[in-house]
Parts: sequence; C-alpha cells; structure tokens
Amino acid sequence: MPSQLKLNPIEVILQTHSLIILDGALATELESHGCDLNDPLWSARVLLENPEAIEKVHAEYFRAGADCAITASYQATVDGFRKRGIQEPEALELIKKTVYLAKQARDDFWEEEKGNTNRPKPIVAGSVGPYGAYLADGSEYVGNYDVSDQHLADFHFPRIEALVEAGADVLAFETIPSLQEAKVLASLLKEFPDTCSWLSFSLKDGETISDGTGIEECARVFNDNEQIAAIGVNCAPIPAASEAVSVLSRQTDKPIILYPNSGETYNAETKTWDGEEERCPFDEQSEIWYGAGARIIGGCCRTHPGDIEALAKRWR
Repeated sequence: MPSQLKLNPIEVILQTHSLIILDGALATELESHGCDLNDPLWSARVLLENPEAIEKVHAEYFRAGADCAITASYQATVDGFRKRGIQEPEALELIKKTVYLAKQARDDFWEEEKGNTNRPKPIVAGSVGPYGAYLADGSEYVGNYDVSDQHLADFHFPRIEALVEAGADVLAFETIPSLQEAKVLASLLKEFPDTCSWLSFSLKDGETISDGTGIEECARVFNDNEQIAAIGVNCAPIPAASEAVSVLSRQTDKPIILYPNSGETYNAETKTWDGEEERCPFDEQSEIWYGAGARIIGGCCRTHPGDIEALAKRWR
C-alpha cells in the first residue's frame, strides 16, 4: 500500500512545494572540474580515483537550489567493476559509497542552512542506469539488447540492493530505453517493499521511447504500480521531452519528471557530444513544462549548476 512505503519522499515534498528541483549533469560537470571520464566506467571512474570531486559537485548543486541529488552510480555496476579487476564485495561497497557521498554533501549543506530556508531538506536518489550504459556503446538510446528478462534482473539486482542498503531516499531508474527493461526493474522493486523509484525513459521522439514503444503505453503499464513514485523522461532534447510530458500528463496521475539534456547528441564511438546546444533558459522553460504537467524538473547531460540556480530563483 502507498501509505506503507517509507513515506514516499517525492509525495512528501510535493505536499508542501509545487515543484521538486533536481540537480543537473554530474558526469559532464565532473569533466568541467578536470576529471577524465573517457572510460567505460564513465563517472564511476572518478569514484575510484577522486571521490571528493563527486561530493563537491553534489554540494554545488545543493547550493544552487537542488532538492535532490542523483548519485554517481549510473554506470557503477558489479559487472563493470569486475572488468576492471574489482571483485563483487568491493564493487558493492563502491556502489554504496555513491550514496554516502551524496548524503554527506546534503547533510553538510543542510547544517549550513540551519533551517533558514523556504526549501525542503534535499533527498538523495540512487541512480540505476540502464544495461546499455554498462555496454558503453550508446545502447541506452536504442534499447534493443537482445537479452532475457532474467539476464537483466541478474545484472540490476546487486546495484539496487546496495543502493537501498546504503540509505538512498528513492531510486532513480533513469534513461531507460525499453519497456522490457522498465518492467524488469519494476519487478525487482517488489524485493524492497519499503522502497520507491521514479522511472524515466530515453526517447526516440516526443511520442515514443527509444525502443519504439509509445510513451502512452508506458504510462498505462506503470500507472497503478504503487512503488513507481513518478514517471517521465530524461536525457532527451528539450522539444521531444516537452512533447512527451504533454502526452504523459494525459495518461497518468503520477507526478511527471523531466530532466532534459542540453540538446546535443551523444556519439558513442567518439565519446563526445555533437550538434548545437539548445540553451533555452531553464527557468522560463520550466513554466511551460509545469503547465504541461511536470512536477519534478532538473537537467541531464551538459546542464550546469547555473541552470538549477535559475530554476530555484523562479520557484523558491
């Protein structure tokens, strides 16, 4: 039952605030701090080499106005670490560390505020990236993995368990490109009845997720799932993401989450971002997104603390 969940932190904030403000990009912000992410582990490489940088970026987003930090576990998986010679026990501790770093940044920030604020105490979302992120070939924007449900479940379960054990307030099933993978992730949540997650998809266009499934169908499939606290899209260009929000708002009564990228396209072969940024002012754009039904808004790849600060100034 919803009331039996660990007081769904998303619902709690939305009871007193019209909008939850997410953070922005972690990996590309780490790059701006001089970190080298040219590695299959991506931001998880920094977790190994310079975890203090991760905590610093989390703190910057909290100070900018974020109500929620998304952990550096998007590409941190047991399988991925194993390829680097790191065995499962240490890999699981590293995954837990992503939560500890975000919580430490949050708690230090909140101590600085000492309650003198009109914002909610920020929460920490444990990032669960798609199987395609582990493949490191851009598959999170395609989703046709050609693997079984059991294979996906075996891949995702250890990370989910570690994030829950580390005390993540909510899970973030993000950049999910296929309905198959989304269903597997939702089924794994049943193993953790006190835990909820948001579910955000990558897009092929404004009406379909990356594997070609209509986003209307995705909304219908998960609308009655009590452990899915919000549904939406991330890491998509602003025009497609905005259209998807409008579609979702007609199909679900769950809070809708939206955190688009800067408009550029990720090239999996060169590990670079191509095309032009769509530097629409996030604060102005957020009024449109809110009007379309979005209640949880932030930024994904190539967005910055300045984008989040602009959101906070408008909504707080």
